Amino acid sequence: MVRNYVTYVNNCVAAISYGMKQDLGKLDRILRFALAVWWLGPWAPQYDIVWVDTGIFLVGWIALLESFLGWCGLHRLFGIDNKNQ
Repeated sequence: MVRNYVTYVNNCVAAISYGMKQDLGKLDRILRFALAVWWLGPWAPQYDIVWVDTGIFLVGWIALLESFLGWCGLHRLFGIDNKNQ
């Protein structure tokens, strides 16, 4: 799991450093940041299933990273660009 996260972070940083244009709009970045604060803070939902808690934790970190970078790999994959919204 940690290796996948590190690979994702490295890919994001490499993409931004090679001139990847931002594809997230202002509202999208604000909502991702709010989700990250909620899911990484003490208000995060907690379940008895460990892998669900781990998934929530990882999604929270990915949302936080994407809110700062302004770039989403899934948006690029599907050709979505809402930078102007």
